[in-house]
Amino acid sequence: MATEADDGVRQLRRARIAIAAVFCVHGTVTGNFATRVPWIQDHTGVSTGQLGLALAFPAIGSSLMMPLSGAITHRFGARRALRGLLALWTLALALPALAPNLYTLCAALFVFGATSGMSDVAMNALGVETENRLGRSIMSGLHGMWSAGALIGSTAGTLAAHLGVDARVHHLVAAAVLTALGALVCGAVLDLRSAPDEAPPPRFARPPRAALVIGLVAFCAVFAEGASLDWSAVYLRDTMDASAGLAAASTTAFTLTMAVVRIAGDKVVDRFGAVRTVRWGGVLATAGGLGVVLAPAPAVAMAGFALIGLGVAVVVPLAFAAAGRSGRHPSQAIAGVATITYTSGLIAPSTIGGIADLTSLVASFGLVTVLALGLVAGADVLRTGVRARSASGGGTPEAAPARSTGATQ
Repeated sequence: MATEADDGVRQLRRARIAIAAVFCVHGTVTGNFATRVPWIQDHTGVSTGQLGLALAFPAIGSSLMMPLSGAITHRFGARRALRGLLALWTLALALPALAPNLYTLCAALFVFGATSGMSDVAMNALGVETENRLGRSIMSGLHGMWSAGALIGSTAGTLAAHLGVDARVHHLVAAAVLTALGALVCGAVLDLRSAPDEAPPPRFARPPRAALVIGLVAFCAVFAEGASLDWSAVYLRDTMDASAGLAAASTTAFTLTMAVVRIAGDKVVDRFGAVRTVRWGGVLATAGGLGVVLAPAPAVAMAGFALIGLGVAVVVPLAFAAAGRSGRHPSQAIAGVATITYTSGLIAPSTIGGIADLTSLVASFGLVTVLALGLVAGADVLRTGVRARSASGGGTPEAAPARSTGATQ
């Protein structure tokens, strides 16, 4: 009996490492793609405006196709579904660089976003189930691994661009390597399957109301994150008269802050709970927004951006975790939250720019400050605790009731 329990614990620990590796692989694809966008623009010959249009298609593809993830998982099981969807995402990395013109680029980016969104929902749902069985928070760390993967991918992409490597070659090689790694690590994630008599989740149903409310909290965090990531350097240069190097350093520091805090965030969540963590994160992000708006010098503005990153870093992982426990079909709820966050990330940069054109960047970040305050007000909707492991005598983690991606074991 003890041996079976020990085997179950070891299997669960392997599953936790495996799902963390999946998040890292997923993020690495994004990092590799983002660094070669200038090459893709030159290769396709599109203007800046046309490139902006094309870059909207990943979000469109994700939003439309994410709801399919639950149905795919129901049919094939969580492990097979994740392995297949992750492979489609890693292979899709090769498509944008192969596009010869605007129309094919838009189509390639639609597929790129669709495969990203479906695999994103599948891996987050499995992450939630792994967290439930461990009985402690891991979602922040998983998203930290995604950020670490994005940094790895961007480093590889920067090196390839510096060496003048053709992006078609770079992305084909990266796609092959990441597909192989993804298939390998997916072999150890939890293998959940639907009960024979369980009806499949609807393919394109509206997510539960609880998930929509959770999504609004995530919207506030992602808006602040996207605005800071895309506009912090411009803010320091244009508003604070900072040098180009100092302005760029602000964006890099913000990205590193997000990654580090997410990796370390699980200990904070386990100590204080999701609601208190998000509420105090909102306080920090609001203080950071005020620091940016009222900054008398570049150093103060940089500190403000760092506080925003510190405050919002763990909100999205906690929102996904709460959504996964908010209804009968976790994938459907997670897809709803993910759609809202993708929409927020899509509209944040353009909204900040539009307000800045009408007024100023200072006024734009006044809006970011107000939305950060929304985290303080809305933190209570994340009041869904991590399910503890079975406490019945001799029960193993693997015996806990399964709730992941709409499937039951």
